[in-house]
Amino acid sequence: MNKEALARVAAEARGLAIDGVNACSSGHLGLPLGCADMGAVLFGNALNFNPAAPKWLNRDRFILSAGHGSMFIYSWLHLAGYAVSLDDVKSFRKLHSITPGHPEYDETPGVEATTGPLGQGIGNAVGYALSGKRAAAHFNTAEHIIFNHHVVALAGDGCLQEGVAQEAIAFAGHNKLDNLILIYDSNDVTLDAMADVTQGWDPEQYFQSLGWNAVTVDGHDQTAFLNAFSAAKASSGTPTVIIAKTEIGRGIPEVAGKAAAHGESGANFAETARAGLGLPEGTFFVSEETRTYFAEQATKQAETFSQWQATYEAWSTENPELSEELTSGVSKAVPTDLSEQIPEFAADYADATRGAGGVVINAVAKAMPNFITGSADLYGSTKNYLKGEGDYSASNPTGRNIWFGIREHAMGAICNGIAYDGLVRASGATFLVFADYLRPAIRLAGLAKLPVTYIFTHDSVGVGEDGPTHQPVETVSGLRVVPNLDVIRPADPEEVAGAWISAMQRIDGPTALILSRQKVLTLNQVSAETRREGVRQGAYILRKEEGALECIIMATGSEVEAALNAAEQIGAGARVVSAPCLERFDRQSAEYREEVLPAACRKRVAIEAGVSGLWHKYTGLDGAVVGIDRFGISAPGDVVLNTLGMNAETIVKALG
Repeated sequence: MNKEALARVAAEARGLAIDGVNACSSGHLGLPLGCADMGAVLFGNALNFNPAAPKWLNRDRFILSAGHGSMFIYSWLHLAGYAVSLDDVKSFRKLHSITPGHPEYDETPGVEATTGPLGQGIGNAVGYALSGKRAAAHFNTAEHIIFNHHVVALAGDGCLQEGVAQEAIAFAGHNKLDNLILIYDSNDVTLDAMADVTQGWDPEQYFQSLGWNAVTVDGHDQTAFLNAFSAAKASSGTPTVIIAKTEIGRGIPEVAGKAAAHGESGANFAETARAGLGLPEGTFFVSEETRTYFAEQATKQAETFSQWQATYEAWSTENPELSEELTSGVSKAVPTDLSEQIPEFAADYADATRGAGGVVINAVAKAMPNFITGSADLYGSTKNYLKGEGDYSASNPTGRNIWFGIREHAMGAICNGIAYDGLVRASGATFLVFADYLRPAIRLAGLAKLPVTYIFTHDSVGVGEDGPTHQPVETVSGLRVVPNLDVIRPADPEEVAGAWISAMQRIDGPTALILSRQKVLTLNQVSAETRREGVRQGAYILRKEEGALECIIMATGSEVEAALNAAEQIGAGARVVSAPCLERFDRQSAEYREEVLPAACRKRVAIEAGVSGLWHKYTGLDGAVVGIDRFGISAPGDVVLNTLGMNAETIVKALG
């Protein structure tokens, strides 16, 4: 380690952070300044990466969980030679820059996850580590090692106080993810006050009790930090946390070590701070010596990458099937005949859509070896267990069933991390009423365009006797308002098949599958192909009127049966539209939407066992919505549904 060079680049990185925040009068200086010495070791010596190939499969993944300190990652990516120019650094937090206020995946080369909501990045790192362990066990051979990278996350007290982080930490320790290194920036400060106002703990004992190796170092002693980091990389059997004692805002004496250093207030002392750091006059200074140092590092990294490429090519030649599987996973390829690989259901099949989901997911898994799933201690209820595919564990990292435990929030963040890594397709399951436990992760999946599939069962008041605490009347609509999230509530087993096909074919965002506990009928009014294709289109005509069109009844899920019964009572002029995914329907052409819902027919009603508000967009001013704008009732499911008006009679009455 070149101590002199790394001390210099740490000072210059501090200068870039100060100038970036000062230029826009916005941002968080505390972490970039306090962690600069560790950043110099990581990006200038210890991490294995290639700036010229930022998606190199065997790179070390670095996740800044404490995403508010984004000038840390931007400064180091620039210095290390990623496609983040000095002008990009100068454009910090400006419109259309690639250096936004918090790091965003696929916006900035080298940013591995969209972070900022505290704790999420730790969960993402655990997902990355799980993906890496699986890849190493599945793809490496005795002759060729193509995966042996590490996942590194930098977090602070804010991340570690969040429940999502604690759930993920417990999961990582239990599953012995020894390719995971967490750096805890322990500076004794939170945003409002010193950390002892809100916490009093022994972090070493905490992590050790959860199966982690824990070591405490001076985060400003670069040699001590490098030694701890190197030991963490060399260890096996447990993940490692490096508890780095740092001074927040180091380099600005007026705020260093104080809560005031967390935000941008330290930038008020930019000129004197630069002088104190030994930097020349002017802003955004990077010395030629530092440029030369990182250029030499890039040459070494390129050589390491080239050696790996030779290994990869030899492995690919000798293992063509594994190579094809890996290529397929990375490219997010989906079999063109996926629908054909999901057998049609018998005409008299009658089960809950969660039951049909169990049949379909196993067919999907056979067709897509790069697909894995998990459940929050609810496999017996969510029915998404992959038969014969093994359980993921430290001793069986190729198992395709992940036991998340009762940790919905971590499940969402871990699935996101797996999706960020991009080697396999991830899905996770729980009851719909618990969707809000992982809603922050779902929101981030929508923002980052991650193809995660969420399986939510027990979808309405049809849950029955468990009562209103477990009857999610508001949750489907709550999910529908998340941008870039497809919410699919299928009505029968063939729509379930269509839902899974649609979810797998979607690679630019997440999908939520909403499945029932109560049984539904197979809707044989149209072909299985029509129902599956109808899901892809979002809504389709399930029962076409036999004469002049008089009214349209829209429905989703188990309420489609009630819509069909109402149409029979009304007669030949009634059309029934099954609308399993409103987001997909909205993306169809105006011509198709007019074909399904002709504007001339204003006599419409929609029925769904949930809050009614969003449906008025489709029923119009003259239409009606049969919904449930109250909490549910504890009683048998069919009794609750009828009591709350989820039946044909209510539909007919609404149509007048």
